[in-house]
Amino acid sequence: MSASSPASLTGHTRDSLITWLSDRIALYLKRQPAEIDPTVPLAEYGLDSVAAFSLCGDIEEDFDFVMEPTAAWDYPTVQALADHLLAEFATAEGGAS
Repeated sequence: MSASSPASLTGHTRDSLITWLSDRIALYLKRQPAEIDPTVPLAEYGLDSVAAFSLCGDIEEDFDFVMEPTAAWDYPTVQALADHLLAEFATAEGGAS
């Protein structure tokens, strides 16, 4: 996996995004990815605003996709955030006006 080139927005599944998000969030929370339940609110794990903003930055960097900094609060679980990303990626790839 190359850190220098953004991933394509296409080809992602809910499961692949849940895995990617869980890996990132686990890193910020100093936990194992398997400890992150996709249905548990991130705030219950202690995700703070600094980590939430960093997560949005990672999404922007890895997917070349602008993410609202409030996304982690608007979509408070890994599952909700993955679903939101899938919908946003589909819109971006579809060239919605």
